[in-house]
Amino acid sequence: MVRVLVADDERMLADMVAEGLRRLSMAVDVVYDGDSALDRLGVNRYDVAVLDRDMPGRSGDEVCRRIAGSDAGTRVLMLTAAVGIRDRVEGLGLGADDYLTKPFAFAELVARLQALARRTAPALPPVLQQDGVELDVARHTAARDGLALSLSPKEFAVLHVLLRAGGRVVSPEDLLEQAWDEHIDPFTNTVRTTIMTLRRKLGDPPVLHTVPRAGYRLGMPGPSGSPSGAQPRTQW
Repeated sequence: MVRVLVADDERMLADMVAEGLRRLSMAVDVVYDGDSALDRLGVNRYDVAVLDRDMPGRSGDEVCRRIAGSDAGTRVLMLTAAVGIRDRVEGLGLGADDYLTKPFAFAELVARLQALARRTAPALPPVLQQDGVELDVARHTAARDGLALSLSPKEFAVLHVLLRAGGRVVSPEDLLEQAWDEHIDPFTNTVRTTIMTLRRKLGDPPVLHTVPRAGYRLGMPGPSGSPSGAQPRTQW
């Protein structure tokens, strides 16, 4: 999964970007100034930070320098209204990984952000499969035994995490960390509710199991009673 920090003092723009990314099953936190961005970066691990260069408090330039000088591994996508080549070169020189001028097309933002996220995480095949469950990350589709599944963004995100686990148990805490943003109440029952609806949509025979006092795992029982492992494959 991809966790993103969006930092921009144009609140409407920042909120719209965040909402669009969440619909793609990304976990997104939003701040509106540089000081708050540094606070979040000090607490949470992000795959990509989308930074406006001109923000109140510490500028996006300063935040970018701090990220580039750390070992967090966070990639930086800089946003700016400046369109000159000199401005773009200067932004990249600060340590940014990519640069996008305003106004921009949301589809381009997503493409650039996903490209940066791929540099952060270990490479995964575009299609994950396990016991008839198939998830196509690029196309944002899921199916079981060839039948399409209509999943909410969070159901898709949870299924992605479980498939990546390859049959291993995933704790509720890990699901919260990987599939939700910081605004989720850690004491909420949203994980259990999402698991219940996802299990129902996956259908029979059951393939999503609850492990008491441990978490959840995906897979049909093998000969030894343990779930079979995920079998990623590449489709072109």
